[in-house]
Amino acid sequence: MSTSTERLDALRGGAAPVDHNARTVAALAGNPGCDRRAVLDAAGISKRDTAVHLGHPAPFGQSPFALARARSFEELVKADRCAHLLRLLREALGLPIPAIAYLDIPQAGGQATRELRHARTRKELRQAAESAVRDGSGDGTLVDHPLFTLPVAGHEVYLDPAVLAVQAGGRFHIVEIKSFAVIDGAADSAQVAAASRLSAVYVYALKAMFAAEGIDPGLVSHEVVLVCPKDFANHPTATLLDVRLQLAALRRQLSRLTRIDRILDRLPPDLTFSLEQSPAELARAVRAAEARYAPECLSTCEMAYFCRSDARECGSLEVLGRVTRDDLGGLDSVDAVLDLAADDRRAASEHDEIAEQLRHVHAIYRAHTAAEAVVA
Repeated sequence: MSTSTERLDALRGGAAPVDHNARTVAALAGNPGCDRRAVLDAAGISKRDTAVHLGHPAPFGQSPFALARARSFEELVKADRCAHLLRLLREALGLPIPAIAYLDIPQAGGQATRELRHARTRKELRQAAESAVRDGSGDGTLVDHPLFTLPVAGHEVYLDPAVLAVQAGGRFHIVEIKSFAVIDGAADSAQVAAASRLSAVYVYALKAMFAAEGIDPGLVSHEVVLVCPKDFANHPTATLLDVRLQLAALRRQLSRLTRIDRILDRLPPDLTFSLEQSPAELARAVRAAEARYAPECLSTCEMAYFCRSDARECGSLEVLGRVTRDDLGGLDSVDAVLDLAADDRRAASEHDEIAEQLRHVHAIYRAHTAAEAVVA
């Protein structure tokens, strides 16, 4: 066991680990400078339970009704050895009519552990890839419940997607099953964008697996098959999503993540995030890992309300958003911005340009409020 693994286990304080998933990887990659989220996710700590214990619960995640609907729709699509899905794939990908090989990884040989499931996934996909290269197109192969691994900040995480990997025409496709509706040929743009980001994580992980096995990652298609209910019925329909832009963004952001062992080196050796501590003790422990809060975190991270509260208390520019923070580079607080705008102190030479712009905006604001006062 590595030192980093031992320290991550100690940070949990004896609690059972919570696994990474595509949503957590996508959210972490969307905020690569946040050490707090990186270490909590790497240690498998429940951010939801932590936020509740700290007194800052977040209204985050799907409702029980939405989760039940999603499970029901996925069961429908996968019923009878994915009969519905095979019909959709034949239409979307132009698969031949003959039967396609079907394999359910969790049921294969009674294997249940993640390590064995991952090994079986690698074996089956490697054989399918070799067949595709050897025959030019390969036999159609559908793999249900594949298990991928992906290095995130130097820490290997398992991705257990509720998706299927399909090999047809010499290419591998990821299939993402979502329960939001496609009405009159269109779906909610925000939900489609979120599905694209999640699917890109699976595509990225599959490409990484192929590269590690010495297989051409180009065999993995950048087109994801998105399966959703059609109109107001529960009848599934499929469309292709091009996730090249999401893949490029994910690749860039993952490369910027600080390695977990470097983050751990900056933390106190006896630090623990155990929920057996008092809320005050846990808050001090959590603050030891630097956060990078942004308003976007409110829709992607369970710790967002706690981090926002901290940012507000110290007057951090983070609460105003990344664009404002970047535009005011070099200034670290709202008070510093207001001081420069009001000309209450001499600006350092590196802040001359920012100070001039702030004072110009402040003069416009004062003139506007003075005019409103006269009218009143």
